[in-house]
Amino acid sequence: MKRIVVLGGGISGYGSAILAKKEGFDVFLSDSGRIADRFKARLDEWHVPYEEGGHTPELILSATEVIKSPGIPEKAPIVKAVRERGIPVISEIEFAGRYKGRARTICITGSNGKTTTTSLIYRIMHDASMNVALGGNIGESFAYSVATGSYDWYVLELSSFQLDGMYRFRADVGVLMNITPDHLDRYDYCFQNYVDSKMRITQNQNSRNWFVYSADDETVWAEVCKRDLTVRQLPFMAHNSVVSGSGDAFLMPDGIFTATVGKRSVEIDTSKMQIKGLHNAYNAMAAALATLAAGVDPESVRRSIYDFAPVEHRLEPVREVDGVLYINDSKATNVDSVWYALESMTRPVVWIAGGTDKGNDYGPLKEFARQKVKALVCMGLDNDKLVREFTGVVPKVVSTQSLDEAMRNAVALAERGDAVLLSPACASFDLFKNYENRGELFKEWVRTRI
Repeated sequence: MKRIVVLGGGISGYGSAILAKKEGFDVFLSDSGRIADRFKARLDEWHVPYEEGGHTPELILSATEVIKSPGIPEKAPIVKAVRERGIPVISEIEFAGRYKGRARTICITGSNGKTTTTSLIYRIMHDASMNVALGGNIGESFAYSVATGSYDWYVLELSSFQLDGMYRFRADVGVLMNITPDHLDRYDYCFQNYVDSKMRITQNQNSRNWFVYSADDETVWAEVCKRDLTVRQLPFMAHNSVVSGSGDAFLMPDGIFTATVGKRSVEIDTSKMQIKGLHNAYNAMAAALATLAAGVDPESVRRSIYDFAPVEHRLEPVREVDGVLYINDSKATNVDSVWYALESMTRPVVWIAGGTDKGNDYGPLKEFARQKVKALVCMGLDNDKLVREFTGVVPKVVSTQSLDEAMRNAVALAERGDAVLLSPACASFDLFKNYENRGELFKEWVRTRI
């Protein structure tokens, strides 16, 4: 019997283990840390053996195949040991894709915007009464949904780490929002390695599939031009002009865009959308193209886009107190995300940033910082780089080492008509569990302490 070992007991891991069990494999799950009680309960329910608090090599290196959770880096000793044995290592997405049957997939990736775009695509599909599940890097595990449900469509947010472990999987509709430097510590600090990872969204696609992408993103456009892609292309843009016989979406200066796929077309006035800013216009164009390609009626696409509300932790308005608007953008963990956040600001900004720097180049933010930021509150254990980069760029820079200290300073600096924007540009792991934890604590502070 084929032996499947799953590394990591989070959402991706427990779902993969349950699917492997359902398909009749000898399965074992191993996590170097603690597995959440709710995941252990499901593993017990399915009679999946597991260990936590460390890896037992003899139980892992006997595997026929290993499913690695996306958060585990290649440099982890147990992964190196598996590789040295020549044991194939795949992602949950690759594994679940083998058992989805005739169901089709819309797969969304990019350095920024993928969570909002994925959520919007799912909302459009769901509102159109399509039999659809949400998964990947958001919502439920793709593997768990395959194991326990029966769907016609899966809408999957995919990180570069999930793409890295995909080999035969093919997206019926692939969506690439953009490619900007991120996670370079996982790619030998080589941007092209990261680019190649993101471009795996087109892997195995053919002339029956669709590829939705930003023609305004220079890196994406360069990659599209140099690759021999047979897939039907659906570019979206606000600045460049790219001709595609399959369809496209173009944002006019008046804020109206038309998305066209074959004979289906929808016109959207972005001023009527609840999600604001250029980045959300891009998100809506991508979602419109993807769902039109999936066969959704144009009027249903329009209605759902207008009804869609902001995603949690992404430019999420929290509360306005004494004329000061507090905005939670904790999901902005890289420079490009913050660029779009600052671009969308219409009030003077007290900007809270900082955390675990991933090799950031803050140059692209400085023009907006000069125009819009009245004060920068650095929040992290090591703020030297941020302080150095923005001293002289914004009128006031403050260094703090806790959320409470950062918030007290931000409240003191903000005046009526201002916005306090948490948009960190960095990972959260120096002070918080993850970006969600950082955002939740920010919101709790705003709601209970001001």
